Amino acid sequence: MNIFHYGQDKLSASIALGLARKKIKGILSPETLQKIQTSAQAVEKIAQGDAIVYGINTGFGPLCTTKISASDTKTLQENLLKSHAVGVGESVDLEISKLMLVLKIHALAQGFSGIRLETVERIIWMLEKDIIPVVPIQGSVGASGDLAPLSHLFLPLIGLGKVHFQGKMERTDTVLDQFDKRPLQLGPKEGLALINGTQFMAAHGIKVVERLFNLLSHANISGAMMLEGLMGSVKPFSAELHQLRPYAGNKHVAQTILNLLKDSEIVASHLHCTRVQDPYSLRCMPQVHGASWNAYLHLKNTLEIEINSVTDNPVVFDAEHTISGGHFHGQPIALPLDYATLAASEIGNIADRRIYLSIEGDTPGVPKLLLKETGLNSGLMIPQYTTAALASENKGLCFPASADSIPTSLGQEDHVSMGSIGARKALRVIENVEKILGIELFYAAQAMDYHAPLKSGKIMTALYNRVRQDIEPIVSDRIMYEDMETAIDLVKSGELIELAKRIAESEGLAFETEWSKVFSY
Repeated sequence: MNIFHYGQDKLSASIALGLARKKIKGILSPETLQKIQTSAQAVEKIAQGDAIVYGINTGFGPLCTTKISASDTKTLQENLLKSHAVGVGESVDLEISKLMLVLKIHALAQGFSGIRLETVERIIWMLEKDIIPVVPIQGSVGASGDLAPLSHLFLPLIGLGKVHFQGKMERTDTVLDQFDKRPLQLGPKEGLALINGTQFMAAHGIKVVERLFNLLSHANISGAMMLEGLMGSVKPFSAELHQLRPYAGNKHVAQTILNLLKDSEIVASHLHCTRVQDPYSLRCMPQVHGASWNAYLHLKNTLEIEINSVTDNPVVFDAEHTISGGHFHGQPIALPLDYATLAASEIGNIADRRIYLSIEGDTPGVPKLLLKETGLNSGLMIPQYTTAALASENKGLCFPASADSIPTSLGQEDHVSMGSIGARKALRVIENVEKILGIELFYAAQAMDYHAPLKSGKIMTALYNRVRQDIEPIVSDRIMYEDMETAIDLVKSGELIELAKRIAESEGLAFETEWSKVFSY
């Protein structure tokens, strides 16, 4: 098993997912152990001294001028977790909670938070034993850290709250008793160090990166299949054209679609036809899909900085040097998350337009509504209503959460990012677009049926056959929602991407492009 050194090695979205899924083991190196202990000693010295440092010997937020005695500093930290655990709504996905733990361990292990080694080791132990805190999905405004969700995440350290364990939701004290573990008594600043940070937003961001990458990759596949099914031109994907407007995303999409359609008899059959230009939804895939790839890259790169950063406050450099700053503020990732939401939505918009285009009956040999005998049969008229509904729903979700700010904490926290809302919204939009792309796959395969005996290239043939393995052609009206769900599951699984890679490798063909590594997470 691969090893990751918390607080020392560079974390990426894929490594964080590997840690959460137990494909990678996270440990603390001797150097990191020393950094954690030195920082904790510095905080203990501050707590026993006369210098006033926020959150160590003062109250919180608007109570920052209230001095706390040395004897009460530990009670202060426990009260902080209790009073700030005010989340509502259903609990976040279990993997999000795991990712939050991973990200918090990595941030604390950098040695600028004054956390004790005992506390970090307890968090690692919980992750290894799959004792995963229950975290409500609503309640964070994305500044001062994700206070409410992180408070719920760490209530189990003091024996409170609930956890997921062995497939059930349990009281924390009940689970700790099974392991003969006692709740921790928090040291100075520990409660604040635990709940200051952007780990709720960032954990969602990691899932956005994973699912958006998969979504964009499948948009290239379903778009290429639809281009072939509707006998679109491949000239707009030519490399020399995209050298004149050389965005990485545009070039990646153009080259990927050319790779997918290599050696296609269907494409070759109409190279010299009289149709001059295709509609934008076919012709402008490099520009539209490409712009979304560029937005994805911005999020990926920004998130990588975020998950390797210290987002605590105050930051402890040593006992004489602490700084109260604003690293907990979620704005740096709130904006890219909103951008990514729009990028995902646009993929759904253009895919819906291709779906609509496919049923108009304007492609030689491809009948209206993708069915030869209509009237008695509606054919594929109605699934496009579903994609239209999903695309419209996404438009309503695209208003940027980060454009709003409501002051909190009696005006002390007078600008907040709402990044937690943007992060959750991004995943909702992505889920809707996954459904649209699944339905496009369903339509595109039906369009391709009408070009036999002409064949696709080897990669696209394999992809088409995989779709047809689970979804039979439509010859007369039947219940289609199960077929649609099957196609959606294919998109979510990432199976088609892996199949394309495998066929390309076995046949000595290209599927990935020179920009694939740039976009990989």
